Amino acid sequence: MKLDERAEQEREAMPTATLRDVAKLAGVSLGTASQALNGRPHVLPETRERVLDAAAALGYPIKATKLDEANGRSTELSVIGMLTKHDFDLPVEPNVFFSHVQLGIESECRAHNISLMYANIEVDRSNHPLSWPRMVSDQHVDGLLLIGTYIEELVGGLKRKLNKPIVLIDSCAPSFSFDSVLIDNIGGAMQAVTHLLDLGHRRIGLIGWNPASPPDIFERREGYLRALRARGIGETYIEEGPMHRNDGYLAAQRLLKRAPQVTAVFVTNDDTAIGVLHAAQDMGLRVPRDLSIVGFDDIDLAREVNPPLTTILVHKTWLGKFGVQRLIERAHRPDQPQLTITVATQLIERESAAPPRVSRAAH
Repeated sequence: MKLDERAEQEREAMPTATLRDVAKLAGVSLGTASQALNGRPHVLPETRERVLDAAAALGYPIKATKLDEANGRSTELSVIGMLTKHDFDLPVEPNVFFSHVQLGIESECRAHNISLMYANIEVDRSNHPLSWPRMVSDQHVDGLLLIGTYIEELVGGLKRKLNKPIVLIDSCAPSFSFDSVLIDNIGGAMQAVTHLLDLGHRRIGLIGWNPASPPDIFERREGYLRALRARGIGETYIEEGPMHRNDGYLAAQRLLKRAPQVTAVFVTNDDTAIGVLHAAQDMGLRVPRDLSIVGFDDIDLAREVNPPLTTILVHKTWLGKFGVQRLIERAHRPDQPQLTITVATQLIERESAAPPRVSRAAH
């Protein structure tokens, strides 16, 4: 399935607000609403603020036009940058998750007539930048979207290099007051594990976490633990390891050999879950008859493996769309309080999870 076709499947039905709706909510004429949204002079600051608030509340697209300095507005967003982190000693490979986020960013930029620049930032093993992309060092962008998990030092360096609006997407930098668009990782993990519990599983493993994991994976681990505690289950089966397909394969072998009583596994991302699936099959186990597996992210390959993977859908294109919208709003209102948008997840039931049949430990 093509990426644009997959992106269309992720679109949620949202009512489209009109300029008339904005004017009505703000209590102004249609002409005043139009002038306020387009940065025209002779609009009272309090009126402009009321119109912008109404537009934001209704989800009406706000064009990133330059507002008059007297009203305390900041910059025009003509070009925004999208920046991802890349480890210097690893090959550059397509990311099946963030490619959909990029689709959402590109779509929203087109809707607002904003140009988009993209770059990787090379970092060493300590996540220190080895060099800065020219779009940052030469100030080529009017705002920046940071995609993926970033540590404090990297984000701090970007803030010093680029004194422009910055929004984090699926990123974490608690020491800085940047707007963020995040995934409901805890809620999604609880959905996954609760689904397994509802099917009758009581010995549920976790694969795809280690003490050096990024914050979002810690949250998914926390969701696993909360779901078990909510059912009065204190016994856990956590197999530490990195989050890649081959690592999932090896972690599944270790877990199932030391804890053959496990009948289900929650895996913190789909790529790792596919490795778990292959390991179970190579060990002679039938999925889901002998082992149920639930992943996280709903990448395209999740529906193509055999059996298709039950997983947690992340609305990836909407992460990108909300990031651009937040960057536009931050450029218009630099004095706004910090805002975090948490995007809900959804359980997608396929064929890799079913009620347990019999404990393998009895064999």
